[in-house]
Amino acid sequence: MADIRLSNVSLLQAAWPVQGAQQRVLRDLLMIVAGSILLTVSAKIQVPFWPVPMTMQTYAVILLGAVLGWRVGTASVLLYLAEGAIGLPVFAAGGGLAYFAGPTAGYLVGFALSALLVGLLAARGWDRRLPTALLMMAAGTVVILALGVAWLSVFLGSLDKAVAAGLTPFLLGAVFKTALAALTAPLGWKLVQRLRG
Repeated sequence: MADIRLSNVSLLQAAWPVQGAQQRVLRDLLMIVAGSILLTVSAKIQVPFWPVPMTMQTYAVILLGAVLGWRVGTASVLLYLAEGAIGLPVFAAGGGLAYFAGPTAGYLVGFALSALLVGLLAARGWDRRLPTALLMMAAGTVVILALGVAWLSVFLGSLDKAVAAGLTPFLLGAVFKTALAALTAPLGWKLVQRLRG
């Protein structure tokens, strides 16, 4: 198993190795769809707050980037966003283009960039050990929150208001979800190592 652990494959590639381009494309397409479904489910697990519901989405986004890799993980987030844009009720309270102009738009854009960043760091092995996994997941969370608050400040007309409404109430939850994701990725690698012998 050492060759898989030391190479730059994603956890998905290590757990589900395939031979040939057709099988790889099929696997990746299945995971892209599965990732978008996971994001939809994670959006419905929420504690109601305004203007941004506290959901498990940030956990799902950063985990998708780490587990699926930057290409497949980002693609799954982009599919989720596209589903929401065409009106499918995949977001916390529905769907539609209005979400990309409302108070949560920055967070939604941040999802894709976060999955990309986490996936790129995971490709460098940051997802294998807890200390680097924690830094990687924290970086992904910061991207989501920073873009979310930046857009919210435009929407509300003040950075102070945006921080008070879209960051401060969710910091404890963000820390919890970041830590949970940081624990999940290395455990996934240990499980793959054990299963593959």
